[in-house]
Amino acid sequence: MRIDRVKLIAEMARQDIKTYELAEKAGVSRVTVTGMRGGKSCTENSVKHVARALGVSVESLLEDRKEE
Repeated sequence: MRIDRVKLIAEMARQDIKTYELAEKAGVSRVTVTGMRGGKSCTENSVKHVARALGVSVESLLEDRKEE
């Protein structure tokens, strides 16, 4: 599963939360959050934990699907 890195970074900035703070709050590793911020693929479970920690829906963090 891949989230939209820009949406994640924007939400973290809006809440003024650092990578290590989000990782601790979400119960995932700092490396996982850093990977998400870098656009790497991650598990659905990690995305759910991060979304919950930020107080947003999983859908709001996902990449927009472009239909061609």
